[in-house]
Amino acid sequence: MKRQFNLTATYPTLPELTFRGMFLGMLITVIFTASNVYLGLKVGLTFSSSIPAAVISMAILRMFKNSNILENNMVQTQASAAGTLSAIIFILPGLLMLGYWQGFPFWQTLLLCACGGSLGVLFTIPLRRAMVVNSDLPYPEGRAAAEILKVGSEIRREEAAGEDTSKKETGMKDIVLGTGMAGIFSFCANGLHIASSEFSHWIQIGKAVTQLPMGFSMALLGAGYLIGIASGIAILTGTLLAWVIFVPYLTSVISPAEGQSAAAFAQAIWAQKVRFIGAGCIGIAAIWTLIRLAKPVVDGIKMSINAIRANDTEEKQILHHTDIDMSPKSVGIVFLVILAGLFVTFYSFVSAAGLPTTVTIIYIVVGILVAMLMGFFVAAACGYMAGLIGTSASPISGIGILGIIVSSLVVLGIGSSFGVFATPEGTQFATALAIFITAVIVSIAAISNDNLQDLKTGYIVGATPWKQQVALILGSVIGAFAIAPVLNLLYQAYGFTGALPRAGMDPSQALAAPQATLMTTIAQGIFSASLDWNYILFGIVVGIAAIIVDMLLKSHTKSLALPPLAIGMGIYLPPTLEIPLVIGSVMGWFIHRYLHQRAALRSPGHEEEDVEACNHRGVLFASGLIVGESLVGVIIALIIVVSVTSGGSENPLALVGKDFETIANGIGFAAFIATITIFVRHIVTTKFTPEK
Repeated sequence: MKRQFNLTATYPTLPELTFRGMFLGMLITVIFTASNVYLGLKVGLTFSSSIPAAVISMAILRMFKNSNILENNMVQTQASAAGTLSAIIFILPGLLMLGYWQGFPFWQTLLLCACGGSLGVLFTIPLRRAMVVNSDLPYPEGRAAAEILKVGSEIRREEAAGEDTSKKETGMKDIVLGTGMAGIFSFCANGLHIASSEFSHWIQIGKAVTQLPMGFSMALLGAGYLIGIASGIAILTGTLLAWVIFVPYLTSVISPAEGQSAAAFAQAIWAQKVRFIGAGCIGIAAIWTLIRLAKPVVDGIKMSINAIRANDTEEKQILHHTDIDMSPKSVGIVFLVILAGLFVTFYSFVSAAGLPTTVTIIYIVVGILVAMLMGFFVAAACGYMAGLIGTSASPISGIGILGIIVSSLVVLGIGSSFGVFATPEGTQFATALAIFITAVIVSIAAISNDNLQDLKTGYIVGATPWKQQVALILGSVIGAFAIAPVLNLLYQAYGFTGALPRAGMDPSQALAAPQATLMTTIAQGIFSASLDWNYILFGIVVGIAAIIVDMLLKSHTKSLALPPLAIGMGIYLPPTLEIPLVIGSVMGWFIHRYLHQRAALRSPGHEEEDVEACNHRGVLFASGLIVGESLVGVIIALIIVVSVTSGGSENPLALVGKDFETIANGIGFAAFIATITIFVRHIVTTKFTPEK
């Protein structure tokens, strides 16, 4: 039978935005933001903070008798900003690599991140109805967080009523089983290193090189089960385009550097050329997505305005609290504050270049306009991608590439008109300004990518949207306070590639910051007219072809689709991340097909209820897989931070070295197969008894 979890009151009687919840969310946000920034640059490890925050919130607020599911949801909503706003590391270190900054100015960095993050929240408000309420996007992490909150709340409510929950089928056993399996494997793979989380077998045929990739992420397997077969096949299509066609062809016609291994050469071709094809595909697919969303977004805005008008009239009683966004007045006030903050930070940045007053004002106004207009575009694109495959796997750096290209072209056009490039200093400033504008765009992209996922969670559990939007703005502002100090700490301790703070430092210890390096290289290539546009333009052609194929499939039957954005992500993302997603989606399709066939035989008249009961256990188990890997990721991250800051190893828990790699691959593969087997068995052995 389909399980329901509804709050039927017109307005919620449960407290949501409480002081203790906001204070707890603030603490989690600061700690997780600092850890993510630190690890993202030092070790290349980041973690999604939404689900761990929900679990921590439930554990702590459980000590208070009157805590509830909506309060826990607000904590995870606020703290989720920590895992996303740290995406600023993808671009901001480029200012030091250019030599334009010698450190991270606290107030400029703070305002940049806080204003960008808050804009990401505002820009997703008109998208909520179109992409959350009236959309069939799966939002895997949003659904997983909701299941965790629902089960925890159900147990808490029954315990408060004096019921014995030890033998009841609450769903917690399904979550705990998935959490335990994923947690143990993640600890063995990413902590002890006795199991591999991925491996690749490289193949060379003549000059052509490619790989057979395999990833063992339990969280991505669970997310794959939730995203559905259409997205999974589209991602697989992109992966095949990249590694069966593009990489083999390019490696066969381009000569490797002297002494470069075949694997390193193919990896470099993919990173430096094929990913640009993926970025081009993502860009045109995102534009198409925005066009398709135009009507439902406009309809959603009209509904919001009508709801707000009703809120001030006698029709107030027909409104439901789950359908109330921030009011236009509140949005307008917050927007004006953000606009003022952006003006201050852009003025302080541009005026330092010593340009004529007219040019300074033009650059400030145009910079803010580009950041906001491009920001709204990427908000829709990132929200759609988060709904499609989840927040953790969304290619924010791909959106950053599009942002740096647009920003650079705009700055280039203005600078050419006013002779800014007459000196090397002018060119350096223009490149730095393009990076500065893109930093706002990346902040908007990161938060919008996360916000719609949170709103989906809130929609499922019965939260109030405007309160979630306020909580995420708070999370963005609080998280922004932690970013500049941590970035400065890392810069002074290690430096970045091509940017060392002191003479005599060891360049081999410098932080690579690969995304920032790539985007800085792109900006420099545009201003020096040396950027190869062919791959991006070809990616646009691939994206147009994907859009046409998707439209043709949908014109024949509603059950067939090939989302163009997912194809672009398949080209852009590392294949070891994509394979578990694809396997999970295909596994889910076969399971659902089997369940429908079996239900027709064993539950005549109750087929849908039978399938729903079995699938619900699958959703809970998949949610557990996501929770387990996320929680262990946080624990390992904190251990590594303590170790590295005290001068210890980056792998303080490792029990084996690289010579154990072959055995570790075997253990990882065996654990992955075992998880799939248990996953399938867990669903198909569900007993169903129709209600009389």
